[in-house]
Amino acid sequence: MGLSPRQKQVFRELAADTAGIDIEVYERYGKDPLEPVVGLGPDDARVGFFGRDPGRDEVQHGEPFIGAGGQLVRKALYRRLHDGAALPSFEASREIGRDFFWANTVPYKPVGNKAWSTRIKQRFQPPMAQLLVEQWRGEALVTLGREAFLWFGLLQSRETRDRLDAFWLREDRFTSSIAITLAAPSGKARELQLYPLPHPSPLNATWYGRFPGLLDARLEQLEVGAKTLRMRA
Repeated sequence: MGLSPRQKQVFRELAADTAGIDIEVYERYGKDPLEPVVGLGPDDARVGFFGRDPGRDEVQHGEPFIGAGGQLVRKALYRRLHDGAALPSFEASREIGRDFFWANTVPYKPVGNKAWSTRIKQRFQPPMAQLLVEQWRGEALVTLGREAFLWFGLLQSRETRDRLDAFWLREDRFTSSIAITLAAPSGKARELQLYPLPHPSPLNATWYGRFPGLLDARLEQLEVGAKTLRMRA
């Protein structure tokens, strides 16, 4: 499942008025800097992954979660679905993601890989929320990093933001989960269960070494397996 022409145009119009997109990297790979890097996936994928924003590799390949951090996720998924076998190739890493749903807070690479400002994330949240609410039926969403997790409090009530802030401060945040109601611009809303993990970046010295183990535990908790990839009819 991909973006409709209208959905793509919404993102392009927002990007055209957004300062801070890493134009140099897009030009290096011959990519259009207004083209969103949005993964999505099957509407009945049972588990989704939600990250911060694309990096250099994501721009190059036009696919999210394909760089160093995303490869950690994809390696774990491959081991889980292939009896512990090691990921054999880059192409296999792309293929293993076909049964999951993928999205980011902002589908454009920022200059210097710095997190987008709250103002920019708020601008892009309505169309991204629409994708999560209206184009995906799954409920289990693994968020990667603080920025991705707290995104769900943007444009929400103070009570909801405080609840997410408090959850993020808990010592068990990477083993517990929290329910959140997300609304689309159309007014449609539904509940998602968030399963936070640290940002899988080598620059995240505090958690990078522990990330694979935490991810494996999450996949076990979510019972990810070859027979449990899709929602039941």
